[in-house]
Amino acid sequence: MTGSWGWDLLIGLAVALVATWLVLLIALAIARPRGGLLREALRLLPDVLRLVHRLAADRDLPRGVRVRLALLLAYLAFPLDVVPDFIPVLGYADDAIIVTAVLRSVVRRAGLEAVRRHWPGTDDGFTVLARLTGLDKPPADM
Repeated sequence: MTGSWGWDLLIGLAVALVATWLVLLIALAIARPRGGLLREALRLLPDVLRLVHRLAADRDLPRGVRVRLALLLAYLAFPLDVVPDFIPVLGYADDAIIVTAVLRSVVRRAGLEAVRRHWPGTDDGFTVLARLTGLDKPPADM
């Protein structure tokens, strides 16, 4: 391309980074909660963060679940996001979508009762969380 392997490598890495970012944006758009659910998800965020922390600290859960939750906490604490937080609505939506996806996987592996046992909020909040994440629906038979 440029004749210099250093510049070619740098350009290739930049293109790969942009392509990965675009794929993540598309995945977030597909996985986002529909209707007013996103607003509800943002309202529950403080309780959900406490829930994730409690689940990650629970030694009774499988190690893979705890690792997933620890990585989620690290992602949420990291200042750089897939979609920057200063972008209205979408800025915080990526966090809510990623939390939703991780909680779905936690319930599939550890069970809904583990999530219910550690829920720090109200019963109404848990009902909203279950609806947001699809936890209130029985798993599909394969």
